[in-house]
This record gives sequence, C-alpha cells and structure tokens, in this order.
Amino acid sequence: MTQRSLEQIPLRDGTGLRLTVAAPESAVRGGIVVEPDVRGVTDDVWQLAAGLAGEGWLAVIPDLFHHGGVDELPDDGDAVARHLERLTAESIHADTDAALRWLAQRHVAADQMGVVGFGLGGAVALIVATQRDLGAAVTIGGIGVAEPVAAGLPALVDVAAELRCPWLGIYGREGDVPEAEVNKLRDAAHSAHVATDLVHCCFDTDRSVAPEAWGRTLNWFCSHLR
Repeated sequence: MTQRSLEQIPLRDGTGLRLTVAAPESAVRGGIVVEPDVRGVTDDVWQLAAGLAGEGWLAVIPDLFHHGGVDELPDDGDAVARHLERLTAESIHADTDAALRWLAQRHVAADQMGVVGFGLGGAVALIVATQRDLGAAVTIGGIGVAEPVAAGLPALVDVAAELRCPWLGIYGREGDVPEAEVNKLRDAAHSAHVATDLVHCCFDTDRSVAPEAWGRTLNWFCSHLR
C-alpha cells in the first residue's frame, strides 16, 4: 500500500501550503502534480495519486483551498461554490508552482514533470499546462469547458490553443459534457503547437473499473515524461 505523507511548505506571500505526497516504493521515474477536485483533497484524489505512485511516479497534491482553512469540503453545493469563488488563475499557478518546486528539489527535471486531475482538477491541469513548460498534462472529466468553473479562472475552450506541453483529455461516454463543447475543446487544443488528444472513455480511481482510462493516462505520461 502506498504510504501517505504531508509536507508544509512556505509560499512567497507568507502563507503556507500543505502537500499530500504519494511516493513510489521503487525508483522514481518522474513527478506528477495531482490537482484536487471541487471538494479538495478527497479520497478519490488520493487514490489517483496513489495509483500513479504505484507505477513509479512521485505524486504530490497541492491543497488549492488552503486559503479557506479547510482540507476537504462537505458535500454541500453552497460551501463548494463559496470556496470555488476564491480560486484565481494566480492562486492555482502559485500553488502548483510550489508543488513543482518541491519536485525539483527532489531532483525531478522539468521535462519529467506532469500534471493531472479530474473534475476541477482536470480544468486546473489544462490551465496550468497553458502557462508552464511541463512534460505532459492529462484532464479527466470535465467542468469549466465552455464556461469558467470560477470567476477567476478561464473557460478551457478559451485557453486550450495556448497549451505548452502534450495534453490528453479524457471525457466520459455518458455525455457529462455536451458533445458540442467537447468538439470545441478538441479543435482549440489541436491548434496548439504540441501533441494533443481527446478521447471518450469512463474513468474511475479504481483501475479495475476503468482500465482503458487508466491505461491511456499511464501511456501518455510514459510516452512524454522522459
């Protein structure tokens, strides 16, 4: 079983950021930032990180909601909405940059670093990949495709053409995002000067339930993080 550890690191604004770390038992092949979902660092987010660590990746989850003083939000739409409104492009980049610096301090090169997430985390992963030079990014499932998930964040279709690293989008077959929006995102991503792909398959943090999505995610990182 992957061991879970916590790191508290200072930020440049004087606050602190908590990182949840999933470290592989074998040699580290690279590092991946796992962005939280709308409720924060939930068990599903941890299972994604642990699954990556099981494949040799040093996975780290930044607590994007640390400014609100909570780790995991209740299953309450109003509470989630209030915390989402506190997210800005500046804050997610600052927190992700801190996680990337933490990986760099552990001798992970920039081209061996990736970013991934589902739901909110998937949107954040794409946004980060438009502004940072990484090895690869994966977005699983979707919110914020045509409309911003928060007032301080862009819609994905508006920034996907600016992708700076290979990006894979995985969206469900059950229409969780309207097909017209998915097509616009695919077209925008394909206009970027990097490798991109967008596929339809169901994802679950239990890889036995969603072997295709897990396989595509791992293959993407294996192909591009070298």
